[in-house]
Amino acid sequence: MNVISRILDEPSVSRGDYVFDSDHMFFSDYSKRLTDTLDEINWTSVLRLSKELLATKIRGSRVFLCGNGGSAANANHIANDLVYAVTEHTGSGFDAVSLAANSAVLTCLANDVGYENIFSEQLAVSGRENDLLLVLSGSGSSENIINALIMAKKLKMRTAAILGFDGGKCKKITDCAVHVDVNDMQISEDIQLVVGHMIMKWLKKELV
Repeated sequence: MNVISRILDEPSVSRGDYVFDSDHMFFSDYSKRLTDTLDEINWTSVLRLSKELLATKIRGSRVFLCGNGGSAANANHIANDLVYAVTEHTGSGFDAVSLAANSAVLTCLANDVGYENIFSEQLAVSGRENDLLLVLSGSGSSENIINALIMAKKLKMRTAAILGFDGGKCKKITDCAVHVDVNDMQISEDIQLVVGHMIMKWLKKELV
């Protein structure tokens, strides 16, 4: 029996209306860990971040987002939701920009001033007092994320973060942190997007 046939022919076990084999259990275990992690979130911190975003919108300031890897993709996604999906009306969304979105800018800065400065250098040009920087980080310890927060502080911007693991240095220096203590990068990145969608729904309720 070849490897593919062996995998396809593995026995399954029935549980109620569902059929589980060892791989099914892998997926259901992941689902349980994600659900358990969501249940442990401090919703007061999520509400605080929601209100921070709403205040940014009301005062006419800009929201900047950044992250690395999967968190960069989530920054792009949440920026998209803030620009349009939050109200679904032309011109009434947030002035939101993902600092992870422009590959030409990112590679230029990484090459010329170092990867650790790819976000802070953008803020130095575009950030203004009372703008909001929202960072997404699994570890909370990435140097380019920390440098972005430091630059935002210098510019008198507001700062916020969605963090995993122990929150790292980011948890200590940001104004508003949603911290989920989970030692799993994928669960941490899942949480970023789930919380992002929750906040978008809350903002839509408040704005529409």
